[in-house]
Amino acid sequence: MASIDLDKVLDKTWADKPLAEILAAPVAVLKGVSDRDGELLEEAFGVTTVAELAELKYVRWAQALAALDAAK
Repeated sequence: MASIDLDKVLDKTWADKPLAEILAAPVAVLKGVSDRDGELLEEAFGVTTVAELAELKYVRWAQALAALDAAK
């Protein structure tokens, strides 16, 4: 089962929110992602939520490539 320390990856005000709410939130709730970064992700890829970012094919491709490299 996967786990993550939400305090490390989310802005403080979001760490205690339900997962469904976090996934539906703008990408700027992620630590280090600014509102402007969110705007640029929307312009470039149509991504507006955390869930959409997770499903973005380019993110998945990059993760797969990194996993292949780690497995060698």
